[in-house]
Amino acid sequence: MQGRYDVKKWFDVLLNLVFGGICLFLLWILAQVFVFASFRIPSDSMSPELKEGDFVLVWKPLVGARLFNLHKSLNLEQTEIYRIPGFRKIRRNDVVVFNFPHPNDWSHIEMHILKYYIKRCIGLPGDTLSIHGGIFHIAGVASPLGNLASQKRIGQMKAEDFPQEVFQSFPYDSLLNWNIKNFGPLYIPKAGSEVKMDRTGWVLYHKLIEWEQGKDLIFRGSSVLLNDSVITTYRFRKNYYFVAGDRGENSQDSRYWGLLPEEYIVGVASRIWKSVDRYTDKVRWDRVWKAIE
Repeated sequence: MQGRYDVKKWFDVLLNLVFGGICLFLLWILAQVFVFASFRIPSDSMSPELKEGDFVLVWKPLVGARLFNLHKSLNLEQTEIYRIPGFRKIRRNDVVVFNFPHPNDWSHIEMHILKYYIKRCIGLPGDTLSIHGGIFHIAGVASPLGNLASQKRIGQMKAEDFPQEVFQSFPYDSLLNWNIKNFGPLYIPKAGSEVKMDRTGWVLYHKLIEWEQGKDLIFRGSSVLLNDSVITTYRFRKNYYFVAGDRGENSQDSRYWGLLPEEYIVGVASRIWKSVDRYTDKVRWDRVWKAIE
């Protein structure tokens, strides 16, 4: 009888351990979805604020966690994304983590759940952004945007100092001829705003409109056609952002691939919770729990 009691006792302990493990796993998953996420910095594009090997913490309730069909996303299918209301909106100079909107090529927008970028928010929905002599400007905003030291270095360089693929920028149009020293003005659409649909409107916004509508937007002759219907204006359904790396000389950002849909933003990076030197594998203790500014 004693042996049978011991077996039952150990079986109950085992069941409790399994149940506890399942509960902890589910709590971890819920925390990853609604509370926080961690991302490793893979390059120096956000230097000097963030270094390669930093692990950053994103506190999701700040701007609101996202809900979407994870199964579809893992199968690389596009799916609707919903955001739970957060404590505040994204601000200029926030460092944001997001799903890169061009995981396969830069001709159209799509989400890849496993491909993330981290950049600094420069322009908000409704802003009009330009670059003069390498320096970012927002109409009506006097405060500095992004890493001024990097922008000044770019402004002091000559066009021939850059590789062609680095100097030329979005939207890669011969008439506009924008580059990373002189760019814009570019209006950043917000939900409900309306833009004129002419050649320039098509060049600047056709990727966004095709993503919103799921239809082709074509410029033919002097007209813009949405699924064979001529349109002269377009009212946006979504909000968009302009993001850039702090090390502008080596950063694939909105200067190159265009505007970022709000739905693709995971959240604002708040702190470095761990930092490991890639060459020595040693923890950089002076960076642990450093606030990201």
